[in-house]
Amino acid sequence: MSGRRGCFSPCGFSPRRSRNSTRVQPVAVPLSYESELVPCFEGEQAMGERNPTSWKYTWKITNFTSLTQKKYYSEVFTPGDNAWRILIFPKGNSVECLSIYLDTADSVRLPYGWSRSAHFRLILVDQNNNDYSRIKETEHDFTARESDWGFTSFIPLSELHDSRNGYLVNNTLTVVAEILGPQRPAENTQVAEPPANVPQATPIDTFDTYFTNLEEIINAAQSSPARGGSNTNNQRSALLTYEAPTLEEVEKAKLSLKECLSDIFKLNVKDRLAEAMSTLSIAKRGLSLDQQKSVKAFWANFDEFTSDFLTFEQDNAEFELQKLLKDQMFATMKKNHETHISYKQLLGELTKEEEELNKKLEEVKSRREKLISDWEILMVESEEAKSGHKGQEKKVAEAEEKKRIAEERMSRSTTAWSNLKMLFG
Repeated sequence: MSGRRGCFSPCGFSPRRSRNSTRVQPVAVPLSYESELVPCFEGEQAMGERNPTSWKYTWKITNFTSLTQKKYYSEVFTPGDNAWRILIFPKGNSVECLSIYLDTADSVRLPYGWSRSAHFRLILVDQNNNDYSRIKETEHDFTARESDWGFTSFIPLSELHDSRNGYLVNNTLTVVAEILGPQRPAENTQVAEPPANVPQATPIDTFDTYFTNLEEIINAAQSSPARGGSNTNNQRSALLTYEAPTLEEVEKAKLSLKECLSDIFKLNVKDRLAEAMSTLSIAKRGLSLDQQKSVKAFWANFDEFTSDFLTFEQDNAEFELQKLLKDQMFATMKKNHETHISYKQLLGELTKEEEELNKKLEEVKSRREKLISDWEILMVESEEAKSGHKGQEKKVAEAEEKKRIAEERMSRSTTAWSNLKMLFG
C-alpha cells in the first residue's frame, strides 16, 4: 500500500438530498491517514490491454477516536474521468451510527444540469476477519442536488467500538469505496431531450417497484411462524459464608433451607440459600449422614447450579431483546408501506389538480416535487429498515440457539434441585 500522510477537512452535504443551501467552509484538522486507489480487472487479458472493470479506493484512518469534527472527507480519488471522495460522520449523522457516503468531489466545476450514474459499494473492513466486514451496495444518479449518497445508519456506534469486533484495531478504521463498472464522464442532462412519444421511467415507477417488493417481504414475515420463549426475571447475588456453626445455628439453617425448598428455585433466594448451605456444609452435628453428603455435594457445585439459572436468564433476555428489535424494524417497514399507499393516493389527487388548475400549475409542481423528495427519503429509510431486519433475523436465530442450550443446562440443574428437595422437603 502506498501511504500518504496529510490533512483532510470536515465539510459537505448530509445524505440523500442536502438540507443545507450552502457548503460550509472546510476547517483543516491535522489527521494521519493512508490511502490507495487500485484498478480491478477480470478475465485473462493483460492489464495494459483493457480497461479496469472496477476501482477500489482504501482509506485507512488512524487515531479514529480522537476525531472531533462532525464530518470528514477523504482525499479525492479519480477512477477514469470522475473525481470522488468518501464522506464520513464519525459520531453519526443525527443517529447513533457511523454514517458513510460517496461524494462527487468535482461537482462545483461540472456544467449546469450535470448528472453522473454510479454503481458502488462501501465497505467497513473487519481487520481481524475479513469475512465479517460490513458491505453495502447501491446505485445512484448523482446530480447537483444530490452530490453525495450512501448510508446514514451504516453500523451502530456500539458495534463499531466493541473491542470484540475488528472494525477498530489500534484505533485505526479502514473504509473502502469500490466503484463498479466502467467509468463514464458526467453528462449534461439539459442538452438532450427524450424522444417524443416514448414512455419515460418516472420516480413513481421506481417507488411502485420498490414498495411492491417491500410488501412481499412484509407478507412473508407475517406468514412465518412466530418465535417465542418464556420469561424469567432473576437477580444476581453474592455468596455469604460463615465459620463452624453451633447446634442452634444448624437448626436455624435447616429451617431456612426447608423454606427455600418449599418452592421452585429463584435467584432472589440465592443469598439465603447460600447462607444456609454454607452453615450446613461445615456442621458437625444436627444432620444425618445422607443429609451431610447431599449438602456437601450440592454446596460444592453451588456456583455452577446458580450459574445455570443466571445464564438462562441472560440468554433469554438477549433473545427477547433481539426479537423486539426485529419486530420494531418490521413495524417500521409496514408503517412505511402504508405511508407509501397514502403518498400514492395523494400523488393522484395532486396530478388531477395539476391538470384542472392550469393557473396554479407552478404551485402544484412545487408540492409535487416536495412529495417526491419525501418519497425518496422514505425509500432510503425503508431500505435501512429492511437491511436491519435481515440482520436481526440472524441475531434472533443465534439468540434462540443460546436460549435452547441454556434451557438444557437449567433442566439438569432442576433435576439436582428436585433430588435435594426430596431429602429435605
